[in-house]
Amino acid sequence: MNMLHKAMTIAGSDASGGAGMEADLKTFQELDVYGMTALTVIVAQNPHKDWDHEIFPIGLDVVEKQIETIVAGIGIDAMKTGMLGSAELVELVARTIDRFKLRNVVIDPVMVCKGVDVIMVPEAAAAIKTVLMQRADVVTPNTIEAAYLADMEKVETLDEIKEAAGRIKELGAGYVVIKSGSRNDSREAVDVLYDGREFTIASAPKIEPCYNHGAGCTYSAAITAGLANGLSVREAVELAKKFVAAALRGSFKLNEYSGATNHCAYRLENNK
Repeated sequence: MNMLHKAMTIAGSDASGGAGMEADLKTFQELDVYGMTALTVIVAQNPHKDWDHEIFPIGLDVVEKQIETIVAGIGIDAMKTGMLGSAELVELVARTIDRFKLRNVVIDPVMVCKGVDVIMVPEAAAAIKTVLMQRADVVTPNTIEAAYLADMEKVETLDEIKEAAGRIKELGAGYVVIKSGSRNDSREAVDVLYDGREFTIASAPKIEPCYNHGAGCTYSAAITAGLANGLSVREAVELAKKFVAAALRGSFKLNEYSGATNHCAYRLENNK
């Protein structure tokens, strides 16, 4: 009997199911990884108020108990972070990585919400920059988050993406993956992987129309799953790109406000 490799996500719950912990666990499952989650916050969308996001944080002591259950009680092959809503929570994650000597650490520095290009919790973002970057085997910012981490006014062009990747690498991250996604005006979706020596550029035509809610979470979760299964970082990033592309091709409408990526699309496409 084959044992599934195991991964943990320290992330928020998206009640609509498209992003956050829900996206992470669906991605882990589709890529043959046993997923476990330490919830940091619950996000509910108000259908009576134009889908307004309402955020309900979970106590730090409760988050810590969840992590203890997963890491001390079971063990993991890889981990990722999602929404970390306070500097104290970021510091807890850093202590956990150090205490258990965790490997295959993927930091998805969730600092902005879809459609809102401002840093949500400045003190948490600052802690991610100063505390978690040096502990990340892989960090996966979008261009807004990359600009913050790199102390740049904006990150839009390929040259700016490369410059930001270099600056973030200097903060101590092992590999930097910057995803341009929907935040550029190009007809291409460009991801840049930087290992400190060379840039690997993955470019593909944007999938339009599509619903991309949860695409960033899904991408970092797919990288995490690949690492848990023993892939190299480059192989895991390549897998993640394919997984998300399929999820976007299969994306669907949820309601008048939102749609979601289809996490089973990669499997369905490959089983035809």
